[in-house]
Amino acid sequence: VHQSKLDFFCKLGYGKQDICKVLENLGQEALEDDVLKELIRMGSKPQALESQAQPSSLKLVARGSCSTTPASKWLGEEESDSSSYLRPIVIDGSNVAMSHGNKEVFSCWGIQLAVDWFRERGHTYIKVFVPLWRKEPPRQDSPIADQHILEELEKQSILVYTPSRKVKGKRVVCYDDRYIVKVAYEKDGVIVSNDHYRDLQNENPEWKWFIEQRLLMYSFVSNRFMPPDDPLGRHGPSLNNFLSKKPVLPEPKWQPCPYGKKCTYGNKCKFYHPERPHQAQLSVADELRAKIKVPLNLVKEEK
Repeated sequence: VHQSKLDFFCKLGYGKQDICKVLENLGQEALEDDVLKELIRMGSKPQALESQAQPSSLKLVARGSCSTTPASKWLGEEESDSSSYLRPIVIDGSNVAMSHGNKEVFSCWGIQLAVDWFRERGHTYIKVFVPLWRKEPPRQDSPIADQHILEELEKQSILVYTPSRKVKGKRVVCYDDRYIVKVAYEKDGVIVSNDHYRDLQNENPEWKWFIEQRLLMYSFVSNRFMPPDDPLGRHGPSLNNFLSKKPVLPEPKWQPCPYGKKCTYGNKCKFYHPERPHQAQLSVADELRAKIKVPLNLVKEEK
């Protein structure tokens, strides 16, 4: 039991020393959720996050030196990889599958459509969380369609099963939403779901802000996965900026003048006139200053 828990939390990126300390304090029979809470309380972070916070400690190398540190190589690889600018994607598998199946069938094909959509955009870190009991044969009260897709995604290290077990004939299921929010929060990624996770927002104030700012909702239109172009509303960022770590500001667009060539405002017009592209848009005060500078320069030359 100790080794299985140690391997599980090591896969999440936590150090062995921190895991052993928590298991000693809580006991070997502690639940995984309790161990996670204790690791967060201790301030332990996964090694991936710690490595991202260490570039400031790099030492300068003298000019002409051929020595290169592993950290400098890692930084070079990150800059050359275009996928490093895209946020990690964490998909709520149950929510996506039930939405594609019209809330009647657990449609695994919907999960595949969502994964393919993010793959085509270039995202390399994609994780889908599904309860472990979805591996079992389908029943009449919980039908499953295209169950073989779950096996294929598991082989590709995309699908992750949240633990569940049976105790005296009753199924004990761990809360998979907590896994989804926690992994997305640690990876600084995006949650793909139509669920608002209100219970988890009340549980942790940091998660509340994260869910409000990083929740990507979606729709299925004729077997087509379609997230909105404005995930945070019409005044929020675009979908491309929402899914990228370094958002790109849109170029300013000049609004054409509604009067066109009949405009009588001249240079005082604040709108764009395509018929005079080389004419400077000067105010009246700037025009007067420009006229005054010309005779002053002529007087200086004569003197």
